[in-house]
Amino acid sequence: MKKFLFDLFPLILFFVAFKFADIYVATGAAIAAAIIQILWLKATGRTIEATHWINVTVIVVFGGATLLFHDDTFIKWKPTVLYWLFAGILLVTRWTTGRNLMRKLMGEKIVMPDRAWNRLNDSWAAFFLASGAINLWVAFSGRFTEAQWVNFKVFGLMILLILFVVVQSLWLARHIQTETESAQDDTP
Repeated sequence: MKKFLFDLFPLILFFVAFKFADIYVATGAAIAAAIIQILWLKATGRTIEATHWINVTVIVVFGGATLLFHDDTFIKWKPTVLYWLFAGILLVTRWTTGRNLMRKLMGEKIVMPDRAWNRLNDSWAAFFLASGAINLWVAFSGRFTEAQWVNFKVFGLMILLILFVVVQSLWLARHIQTETESAQDDTP
């Protein structure tokens, strides 16, 4: 739970700063929080995961452009770019190298057939692609205010993620094998 809250630190600070100021102050706060997060991990000797590096890079680039050009378009693209990067990494890695990143992340904890791993990898990629598209719709369709987009970014995307994880957990329960089942599948 501490790791989950730590990872959400820039998002929480973005939300709080937006409620007390505006999108530009919130963007600056998120950039600072993401950089502080990396510095804290480095100072405490903890592992800086690839997702931390990707997140800090995207927030600095898109948040920096928002502040530099005083245009909130860039920060509104940030969740979509981040999600589409994750989807691209999952898909391109599998298609070009044959490696399944979801298996690499979770393979030590669970055993499943290759087909199930591939479906898991592809379903996460599809989730990220869809979430990115939904973010664009909320941000730019003209149907929502900036405050509604901020609420969606903070709460809506989080709720979608939680619902997706619940559905994935139910699906995984049907496909997880015991070590004995796995050994039988590997026998010619």
